[in-house]
Formats: sequence, structure tokens, C-alpha cells
Amino acid sequence: MFTSARFVLRLAAVGVLATSLGGCSFLGLSLGFNQMSEKECMMRAMYFESNRSSADGMLAVGTVVMNRLHDPRYPKTVCGVVGQKNQFADGVMNRKMTDSGAVLASQMADAVLSGARHPGVRDAQHFHTAGLRFPYNNMHYVLEAGGNEFYEKW
Repeated sequence: MFTSARFVLRLAAVGVLATSLGGCSFLGLSLGFNQMSEKECMMRAMYFESNRSSADGMLAVGTVVMNRLHDPRYPKTVCGVVGQKNQFADGVMNRKMTDSGAVLASQMADAVLSGARHPGVRDAQHFHTAGLRFPYNNMHYVLEAGGNEFYEKW
């Protein structure tokens, strides 16, 4: 019985450590050993933020991620940009990609990470759901693609 209690305490200590590290999972606890690849983070942004069947929309989202990556105001990794709080869809870093859109997202992530960009996005670092337009003077809309409106902010 004493050995069993000691094991439970050790497991609890591992759990506390695991939840503080983030990353890989063991017994449902995050261990932080394996972080997502830049490609997986890019795929997730494209998959959850665009029409999953639209290469055009995925390329546009990927271009926004890369535009942010090259701006000193944003994190310096694709995963940092995509995982930044309140910037992309809720659960973008942990929900499951469940349909064939994941295959297209993988192909488009490869393209973006190899230098492909959507020319219509230009320098835009922002987008929101298509059909909404805001009349702010500091927003310049440049493209509608994949169910989103892309805009530059001044």
C-alpha cells in the first residue's frame, strides 16, 4: 500500500511538471518533449481559418501568417504566430483535423513554407469572416478568399 501511494504522488508530481511544459501528451498530460513542426502549425492555421476545400483561401491565410512572421511585432516562428492568443480560431493548435481538407492543407503548407504567396494578400496581416465590412479609416481591404476578408491596417 505504501509503495502504491508513493507511485501516485510521483505521478502527480509528473503531472504538475507536465502541465507547466506544454507539448507532447502522456496519460493526457502535456510533457513538452515534442513540439509541433512549423508545417503542422501552418496546416492548422490554413485548415481552421479558411474554407477547407479552397486552395486560394488556404494560400491567403498562409500568406498572412508569413507576413506576420516577418514583422517584429509578432512571434518569430510559424507556431508562435499561429498559437498567439486571440489571433486565430479557438482550438487551432489542439483540435483534430478530420476531413480531406487536411490533405490540401498539407500541400498548401508545403507551398507557403517553400515561398509561395497569394499576390492578392499583399502586405495584409489581418482577416475576418467574409461578408463583414468595417468602415474604419485604418483598414484597407485587399482580397476576399476562402470565406475571409483580408485587409491591411495603417
